[in-house]
Order: sequence, then C-alpha cells, then structure tokens
Amino acid sequence: MSIAKGFAAALEEAERLGCTALQIFSRNPRSWKSSPLDSMEAPDFAKELRRRRIHPLVIHMPYLPNLASPDPLLYKRSFASLEKETERAQILGAEYIVLHTGKSKGDSPERASGRLARALNRIAKNLSFPGIILLENTAGQGSEIGSSFEELAYILSLTEEGDKIGICLDTAHLFERGYDIRDKKGVDGTIGLFDKLAGLRCLRLIHLNDSKTPLGSRTDRHEHIGKGFIGGAGFKALLNHPALNSLPFIMETPKDDPDSDRKNMERVKKLLL
Repeated sequence: MSIAKGFAAALEEAERLGCTALQIFSRNPRSWKSSPLDSMEAPDFAKELRRRRIHPLVIHMPYLPNLASPDPLLYKRSFASLEKETERAQILGAEYIVLHTGKSKGDSPERASGRLARALNRIAKNLSFPGIILLENTAGQGSEIGSSFEELAYILSLTEEGDKIGICLDTAHLFERGYDIRDKKGVDGTIGLFDKLAGLRCLRLIHLNDSKTPLGSRTDRHEHIGKGFIGGAGFKALLNHPALNSLPFIMETPKDDPDSDRKNMERVKKLLL
C-alpha cells in the first residue's frame, strides 16, 4: 500500500481490500531523504494495525541502498539508511524489514556477500526494533547477488545473528532466475531445494508476483497474478504448499488501473483450497 496520502489512508485501503498483512515503504523509495515520522500519526498507525488484526506489517527498504557495494561512500550511506529504517520500523510497529541483497558492481560476488553480511551483523547486533531483517532474492540482473539459493545460503552462513536475519522469496524473481514454478511438480522441487540449501526455518515471507518475462530471463518485471509466465497452476501450488501456507504473502503487482489490487486479491482467494 502507498503511504502517499498518509498512513491512515493506507490502512483504510488495506482493510477495504480484505488484507490480513501489509507492506509499505515508510518513505520515498527512490530518494535518500526522509521526513521525520509524525509524532502522533505513527504510534496511532501501530495501534490501529493491532486493532484491525492486520499482521505482520512489513517495511520495504528504499531502492537506492546497496550494502554489497565496493564504493565506501555508497556502502556507508546504505548502512546509515538501514539503521534509520530500523528506528522507523520500531515506531510503526513493523515485524519485518525487507532488504534487496544488492549488486557487486564489478567486484566478486563472494566479497560483495561479505560486505553485506558484515553490515547485517552490525545492524542486527544492535537492532532498535524487535523484528527481523529479510533478504529478498533477486532476479539476477547484471551484478545482482542473492539470486540463487546457493548465494542466499552463502550470505546467511556469514551472518552471526541468525534469529534476526531471514529470507523473503519473491516468486517473480525466482522464476526469472530460472526456478520453474509453473506447476505443482516445479513448486515442490523448488521448495525442496531451498530447504536443502538454505533451510525453510529462515523463510519468513513470500512476495507473490507473476512475471512479465520468461523463465530464466533475469529481467525483473512483475505481472498480475495468473496473467504472466508463471500462471494460475503455479500460484495454486504455491499458495497451498504445506511448507508455505502459514507464511504471510504480499503482492507487489502492477497498479495499472484503480481496481487492480482488488482483482489480484480475488484471483488469489479463488486459488486457495
């Protein structure tokens, strides 16, 4: 949900759509700048979430930070951005912060993963909110790290605060990276492989998105549920998989018409058994 009209408006829209979980950006996702949270509105938002039984609240980090970057200035700025986001998450009552794993920018993926892990260890050791930082898998565009289960497992192996760091799997990114989740067999195999390499215990959240681009395209383009290359059968298997059905699912589908969120919500509910 967008907070462009305020936190209260985002909550009203979420309730109108029948959401039981909610994800927001706490600030402009394409800027380094952030305005202070309203001293009255933010605590009220946290109380209203509890009252309306919308849980969990997920905060997505802005797009600019890159904690895998070899550029010292960008790395420092990115670290400060995540640190600030944990403060905002505590005020808003969030349970999770979702963070893109980042880009190596010409350096080796191993060294990039090390930089990311060191930042996570520093942040997690002194977290200002009682939640969990979730690393989101990428589609593997350019120098992105964290697109494969092996890469995610490697990053996790370098972290020291295991109970404060987890994984968010994005279905479009999975598919675009080459994991075939178009049917039950593919979903079962993919989830089994993730469990073998990274462990289902670290999986806390699913971003439920169809893909505008084909299997293995490594191009990140989200599509409406069941309208892309993954299709309805894949989402039916994902939504009803026994290893996933207790997890929160967040849709980041296109908002290309005023009714698109409602339509996607209805498609998802029809696929639930």
